[in-house]
Amino acid sequence: MQTEILLLFSLLFIVAFLYASVGHGGASGYLALMATFAISPLVMKPTALLLNLFVSSISFAQFYRGGHFRWKTFWPFVATSIPFSFLGGTMAIESNVYKKILGALLLIPVFRFFFFPNADPRDQKPSNIPLSLLIGGIIGLLSGMIGIGGGIILSPILILLKWTDQKQTAAISAAFIFVNSFAGLAGQLIKGITFTTDMFLYVAIAFVGGIAGAYFGSLKFPQTALKYVLAIVLALASYKLLLTTA
Repeated sequence: MQTEILLLFSLLFIVAFLYASVGHGGASGYLALMATFAISPLVMKPTALLLNLFVSSISFAQFYRGGHFRWKTFWPFVATSIPFSFLGGTMAIESNVYKKILGALLLIPVFRFFFFPNADPRDQKPSNIPLSLLIGGIIGLLSGMIGIGGGIILSPILILLKWTDQKQTAAISAAFIFVNSFAGLAGQLIKGITFTTDMFLYVAIAFVGGIAGAYFGSLKFPQTALKYVLAIVLALASYKLLLTTA
């Protein structure tokens, strides 16, 4: 049991580091980890969102300091995602269905990291406010229901639509994740929240991993290798959640 806990904490640090390095809070990774270690979904959702708040805020601060945040692109997404994330947080999903939905959502960043090239700033287009409002609402609802910040869904959309470059995508996603995690957690408070007794350790480990990942991701590391490592980890987690019953 002690070995299993140490392994969970080690993987938690690695996941926080990898996600923060590419501008994400890491909720989908934390959820995949907790599902692998057979933690109840009732604990998984609020735990992942709380960890998201810490890690995404660190990641956003680093990318913001680098001058990569674009408020004009950001605000329409959160205008609709915040209320819908709150609404999603009040919804309960059966455990097996929850894991299948999570497994499917994990495939989004896998495809994004493997098959979406880094955006060329010369190809950027202005964002579309009505479309952003629609996208924000849909992602917000899914985020609140599953217990993620929604950055894994928003990032590939921003790249696909050519509204942001790689660093801008990371900055906007980090801020989006933070506000949605807060809204989703608030929605869950209405129904009651269950945290693990190791919550303070979870937060401390993810916080340190997030600081390291955000620093190196925004300033030092070439991100290609990190993205591929993260994509492989998420693909394995998705396989377990979609194709196994354990």
